[in-house]
Amino acid sequence: MTDLAAALRGAVRGDVGFDVTSRALTTMDASNYRRVPLGVVAPRDADDVAAVLDVCRAHGVPVVARGGGTSIAGQATGTGVVLDFTRHMNRVLEIDPGSRTAVVQPGLVLDRLQEAAAPHGLRFGPDPATHGRCTLGGMIGNNSCGAHSVAWGTTADNVIELDVLTARGQRLRPGPGWAGAPEGLRALVEGELALLRTGFPELPRRISGYALDALLPERGADVARSFCGSEGTLGVLTQAVVRLVEDPRARALAVLGYPDESAAADAAAGLLPYGPLTVEGMAADLVPSAAGLPRGGAWLFVETGGESAARARARAEEIVRAADVVDALVVTDPGAQRALWRVREDASGTATRIPEGTAQARSGGGTEAWPGWEDCAVPPARLGAYLRDFRALLAAHGLRGTPYGHFGDGCIHVRIDFDLLTEAGIGRFRRFSEEIADLVVAHGGSLSGEHGDGQARAELLPKMYGPRLVGLFERAKAVWDPDGLLNPGMLVRPAPLDANLRFSVLPREPVPVAFGYPGDGGDFSAAVRRCVGVAKCRTTTASGSSVMCPSFRATGEEAHSTRGRARLLHEMLAGELVTDGWRSTEVRDALDLCLSCKGCRSDCPVEVDMATYKAEFLYHHYAGRRRPAAHHTMGRLPVWLRWVARTRTAAAVNALAAVRPLARLAKRVAGIAPERELPRLAGETFGRWWRRHEQPPADGGDLVVLWPDTFTEHFSPSVGRAAVRVLEAAGLRVALPPTLHLAAPPVGGGSSAFLNPLAILRGRGRVCCGLTYVSTGQLDRARAVLRRTLDLMEPVLRAAVPVVVLEPSCAAALRTDLPELLHDDPRAARLAATVVTFAEALERYAPDWTPPAVDRPAAGQTHCHQHAVLGDAAERRLRAAAGLTGDLSGGCCGLAGNFGFEKGHYQISVACAEEQLLPSVREAPEGTVILADGFSCRTQLEQLAGVRGRHLAEVLAEALGD
Repeated sequence: MTDLAAALRGAVRGDVGFDVTSRALTTMDASNYRRVPLGVVAPRDADDVAAVLDVCRAHGVPVVARGGGTSIAGQATGTGVVLDFTRHMNRVLEIDPGSRTAVVQPGLVLDRLQEAAAPHGLRFGPDPATHGRCTLGGMIGNNSCGAHSVAWGTTADNVIELDVLTARGQRLRPGPGWAGAPEGLRALVEGELALLRTGFPELPRRISGYALDALLPERGADVARSFCGSEGTLGVLTQAVVRLVEDPRARALAVLGYPDESAAADAAAGLLPYGPLTVEGMAADLVPSAAGLPRGGAWLFVETGGESAARARARAEEIVRAADVVDALVVTDPGAQRALWRVREDASGTATRIPEGTAQARSGGGTEAWPGWEDCAVPPARLGAYLRDFRALLAAHGLRGTPYGHFGDGCIHVRIDFDLLTEAGIGRFRRFSEEIADLVVAHGGSLSGEHGDGQARAELLPKMYGPRLVGLFERAKAVWDPDGLLNPGMLVRPAPLDANLRFSVLPREPVPVAFGYPGDGGDFSAAVRRCVGVAKCRTTTASGSSVMCPSFRATGEEAHSTRGRARLLHEMLAGELVTDGWRSTEVRDALDLCLSCKGCRSDCPVEVDMATYKAEFLYHHYAGRRRPAAHHTMGRLPVWLRWVARTRTAAAVNALAAVRPLARLAKRVAGIAPERELPRLAGETFGRWWRRHEQPPADGGDLVVLWPDTFTEHFSPSVGRAAVRVLEAAGLRVALPPTLHLAAPPVGGGSSAFLNPLAILRGRGRVCCGLTYVSTGQLDRARAVLRRTLDLMEPVLRAAVPVVVLEPSCAAALRTDLPELLHDDPRAARLAATVVTFAEALERYAPDWTPPAVDRPAAGQTHCHQHAVLGDAAERRLRAAAGLTGDLSGGCCGLAGNFGFEKGHYQISVACAEEQLLPSVREAPEGTVILADGFSCRTQLEQLAGVRGRHLAEVLAEALGD
């Protein structure tokens, strides 16, 4: 391997990675399979690709071309050298509006092509659900389709010409009329014309096998079309000329409700004569909530287009009239359409987690569901009958699955709760695969209708095509690649469908961990298995309110995506590549740039929670070892700040921090980025102000406890003062948590007994959410702090009083980290259930209160933890009621608690802020209210933009006037 790496480094200008991290990141795609490559090369151009092929041929090492790594069937994994085209060969080279064509490189992400074509009113027709991260090379390799294939066909239908390198270095330009055919291909085809004319089923989504019938003379002998779907086994694509289609100026979406899945499937083919752009189907068991959907147990999403909104709507209404439906809805608002389409696009991830109530309970399986029979296709008219037979076969094997997909093309996607961890479960996986292949063939279908055969289905191709045609596939492969160098084990001479399963290397017994992982049965391995590789975290632009994954968007490196980190954790548990377990420097370095924004907890379709995994890893990694200085300074920030408050030295600390040499020295010692300014401490803490303000609890409104978080207490007491003023103006009675632990319940069990000023004001105990300890992986300390907090909060819990938390990150920690870290203490879940945000408190406990009219536009950013854990619906309603117009941006501010202050993180922190937050503030018109409920967000705005952001409570308190 050393000689190979040296030879590649001497031959190519691109990046060559034979290190553990590079290899670990490419062991898997979005399938059930895992192969460990020797190394990864990111070529800069076609000459680099040719050089890689030369070196690998000389060393007898296979080559696997890889785009976004989202393939479902295992075809983007390999044991030789992986070519990563996304790093350098990722551009749109030309858009020609006149001929409606584009010239693209193989690593180009589809959405970037759509953005380049949009100003010309054009688009690329095929659009898989992974359009934000799949590449054109991968789409050509798999012959991808997407939701609009009923209107615009498959990728093969939209390819004109390709630039291809064969394994032996021959440069070809496949196209129609035998253009670019390797020597011997035409003779092979012309000797088997009868077989090619009779051996392929006729249906719109036949993706399985090689498309050798595209080489028939009556079909134009199109070598480029025949190359599509070959999964990198025939040649390596370096450039493509693709066809663009006119993008409708307006669209409407008809959502048709049917009694059940079979009724929707039976109806789909009948809608095709009306010329829809899509006919997508899904059943109720895939939809988390049917809110916003018409009545029914299953739905068809039928999109129409037109030159005007009225014309698009008229076509949609025509389809509604023609359809025999339970209920229907026509949506013309683009935002509402996007929200509905997100449900469909996330299905490949959400279907991986079958709800507890419907999943079969068995050892090793639980609620997990996997690809393996992911995307077969049958003639659209037979879809309903096929689905009924499919459901019956699932039941016969004791399996569960949730079909959805391209009903108009007869193509079904499904994740099934295979047990891929035990020998018995793997045996059932094989038996089911063989029987379902027979069923698909009986219905005249294709084993693959979109995602390709790879390893998952290639072994079963003889059932579909027969041995003679499969033999012809092998001969075609030998013409293109006589040495078998390109992606061996795929399509022809395949590896068994139950070999190389990615779960086989994971530990069989649960790994001892600190968090409870309630959604994964307490098993850290199961938590890591959540990542199925659909790579929504690899999108290069944040859309709407989404957050995940800011570090990937800042660096473009797979290691800094949620998927990349999950892959490294998988390999850490496997112990084959990453051999030093929790002590791994590779995993530590990848997690170092994780902002712990928790965006993946909500934006990832399978709710991977990398912030929790990072805290878990840091806890084990530094156990018994020296920690970075930042863990002691910022991780124990509540301790230091309380000490300053007790000694009343805030003014002195601020004065010393203003002396630049002293500040530089302090930052160096504390592990703080030298570019950062140290935040100023408040002259008076919120607690001291409260003692002056506090009045004995009066009768009247509901009682709420205001949580004095570290940031409000020591840095932003104005936020706490404003919140008290608004809550009291709304008629609520406000108290702070106890500072003394009461050993017995209050006499009489009164709901406000814990509010006795003597109990509140005396003693040294302080509640704390433990956030800074969790984010730095000091979980033992976090548990101790949280148990002390629960002890102090017992009177509040007994009284069932809501707890209002102003800082979103602290509220999120109490809602999630607390019960997951203290999963053995029932009080943790009780406290988590009492936590409400400022807006939620007003909405729930002062519903008749009307906020003061602010009547100004607002800009800023929704805190990433608010988005991921708490939700911001109540905040939106409160802003609207106060006349604050406009939407806040998504993404992450980039400061993210201690992250942006730590040495070495400043540039990434700034890049994250420049993505959405800073532009939204710079572009805001004069008079705009800049909202930032989180201390980190406000600090980032102040330090990078010189703008003071305000908590919503401050804005409302100011509007109350005197």
